[in-house]
Amino acid sequence: MPNLQRWPLLLALVLNLLPIRSALAVEVRFDPVAPGIYAFIGELGARTPSNEGLNANLGLVLTPAGAVLIDSGATLQGAQQIHAAIRRVTPQPVRWVINTGGQDHRWLGNAYFKALGAQLIAHAAGEADMRNRGNDHLSALRAALGAQADGTEPLLPERWLRNPDERLELGGVLFEFRHRGGAHTPGDMLVWLPQQRLLFSGDVVYVERMLGVIPVSLSKPWLETFAEIERLAPARIVPGHGRVTDLATAQADTRAYLQALRAHMKRAVDEGQDIGAAVKSFDAKPFARLLNAAELGPGNASRTYLELERE
Repeated sequence: MPNLQRWPLLLALVLNLLPIRSALAVEVRFDPVAPGIYAFIGELGARTPSNEGLNANLGLVLTPAGAVLIDSGATLQGAQQIHAAIRRVTPQPVRWVINTGGQDHRWLGNAYFKALGAQLIAHAAGEADMRNRGNDHLSALRAALGAQADGTEPLLPERWLRNPDERLELGGVLFEFRHRGGAHTPGDMLVWLPQQRLLFSGDVVYVERMLGVIPVSLSKPWLETFAEIERLAPARIVPGHGRVTDLATAQADTRAYLQALRAHMKRAVDEGQDIGAAVKSFDAKPFARLLNAAELGPGNASRTYLELERE
């Protein structure tokens, strides 16, 4: 017969563990940024079971004709949580889902919102990248998240924007899109709300953490896209990663790093310097304050060198 005297102790232990387990699960919450505009700010670190792959920022814009979600998350289960968070803000249906780029957390939740009747929108420059890497993204998510990635299937948008500048309207709210050749991924584009002077930058802007130059990234159009941000002069920026910010912070954490990296690697290539020596001689100290700088810096440098070799 069990020792009944132990049950209070066991119950207390379980109750003490419950808050810890809850703290390990990501909380999806859309906080107001401007009237009718909200953002979910993801964790700065890597995709983990505790954040369920939701380690990037998302946007929500309310219009009289329905809601617009900016980026759909990395998994089906994550998309379900995103939708629940939207429902806590508004009863409106999600009319559009805008994918700002080809990274997994920008679009692998698409299928869930498509089933709800949302139209999926992205820039056509990202289509090949999304087709080519969708299954690779999913394999990596399964390895990182296990069962939390179950049910996720890559679903491409059905509406592809094809011009460098596009303009759409929903319920009287204007959405302007800027694509300048890609950035972190080939399809990266800006979502500009001119009436509110607010920008959703996607992965064009990273603050507080080091940006990632991956094999499909292109630093030259990345800086050209950033120049478009400077031309727009937004009052506020919802970056791809990091807290809601201003232009000066975006310049310090994203533009300055890319400019320094390209200038150094161009000299190295012009002088015939070996890639290993070029990577080692890059002065990364001004950017060591950014999260993940030590881990991402060498790969960023080597891929930028190879890009400059091709130019």
